[in-house]
Amino acid sequence: MSNALRDSDSIPYLGHPPMIVHLRPVLDLTDEQFFDFSQINRDLRMERTAQGELIIMPPTGGETGRRSAELTIQLGLWAKRDGTGSTFDSSTGFRLPNGAVRSPDASWIRNSRLDSLSPEEKKKFIPLCPDFVVELRSATDSLKVLQEKMQEYVENGTELGWLIDAEQRRVYVYRAHLPVEEISEPASLGRDPLLPGFVLDLNEIW
Repeated sequence: MSNALRDSDSIPYLGHPPMIVHLRPVLDLTDEQFFDFSQINRDLRMERTAQGELIIMPPTGGETGRRSAELTIQLGLWAKRDGTGSTFDSSTGFRLPNGAVRSPDASWIRNSRLDSLSPEEKKKFIPLCPDFVVELRSATDSLKVLQEKMQEYVENGTELGWLIDAEQRRVYVYRAHLPVEEISEPASLGRDPLLPGFVLDLNEIW
C-alpha cells in the first residue's frame, strides 16, 4: 500500500467533513444505548469507532447519492439472481467484533451467516462484519481515513472490499491475507470467486 496515499488525499474538496464526538471517559454508551440514541436521532448518519467515538456524517451530495444508488442497484440485482446472500444499503449498521458500528455504502452477507441470527438481532445493528463491503469516496472524505476503515473491515472478517475513489477514477481492492491492489480507471470490477457472476459496471459510477 506504499503508493496508496497520493496527491488525491490533499485535493481541496468543498463541503463539511464528518464531526467526531469524544465521549470517553465521561460517557461510555452500551450497544443498546447507542442503537436507541441513533433511533431518536434518525436524521443523523452516525457510526461508532472501536474507541467509542461517535462519527456524525453530513448528508451526501447529489452526485455521491447517485453513485451510491447505482452501486446498490447493481449489487442488489446480482444478489437476487444469485440467491446465496443478502445486500444492504448505506443506512445499515453493523456491529463489528472490535466493538465499532460501521455503515458501508453497500455490503453483502451470506444467507448462511444471517440465518444464525435471531429475529431480534436482525432488527438492530447486525452483529456481523459483512463478507463484502464497498465504500465510495465522496468530496469530503479523507482517503487515508477510508483506507483505515477498509483495513478495519478486513481485520474484522470481511473477505473482499472495494474502496472506489470516483473523483480520481481509482479503486483499491482489499482481500483477506493479501496486499491491497490499486487499479486506475477500470471500466468494471468483479469476477471474484466470492461473488460469482457479479461485475460492477463502473461506467455508470464514474
